[in-house]
Amino acid sequence: MALRTLNAKNAAALDKELMSDGAFSVDQLMELAGLAVSQAVYQIQPLQRGRRVLIACGPGNNGGDGLVAARHLWHYGYQPTMYYPKQSKNELYQRLSKQLKDLNISFTEDFDAALKQTDHVVDSIFGFSFSGEVREPFPKVIEALRDTKVPVLAVDAPSSWNIEDGPPDSGPGKGFMPEALISLTAPKPLVKWFKGRHFIGGRKVVAEKYDLDVPPYQGIDQIVEVSAEGQRL
Repeated sequence: MALRTLNAKNAAALDKELMSDGAFSVDQLMELAGLAVSQAVYQIQPLQRGRRVLIACGPGNNGGDGLVAARHLWHYGYQPTMYYPKQSKNELYQRLSKQLKDLNISFTEDFDAALKQTDHVVDSIFGFSFSGEVREPFPKVIEALRDTKVPVLAVDAPSSWNIEDGPPDSGPGKGFMPEALISLTAPKPLVKWFKGRHFIGGRKVVAEKYDLDVPPYQGIDQIVEVSAEGQRL
């Protein structure tokens, strides 16, 4: 039996509740999400299979998760490269970017060139709040993600996918099926179209309190891999 999913409206409401009644800050939620993403990369792409990780970040919270993940990956021994063309002026994102620059993590404006020199890609461009058209400079980036042979991990949603309706019928994301997906907090409705490895991460809520259908995490793990039927692997 498939896991219950969390639609965009309810996901936003849950985040809002966590930052009010739950007393979490947005920094904490992003830190936990990014930590989970980094653990998923470590699970999919162990260091011995290649240390180079290209992280494509969008301008919003999904991109922030990628910035956090990069810092953790550097400490694990990876060599992150950031593609962050629409850098936010928000103070939180500025601090996250500075943390990476202080570690001498490189930022690139040439996605195609970076893609040819990496072992793994993290797609943290658009998340559960995405809707409408993909705007520049991301159409060609998503096409490159679709066409590459390099393994891709999507954060919360493959970029350009509709959170409710799954993959687009046209546009740059048509045919885009990453090798892996990490759903943050809980799966979103689009997972029923997803065919790759599926992780759930962001271990920050009591599932029963929010009526979430999430398999139990083990030990210190921040992620759990699940089958198409929603069973822990």
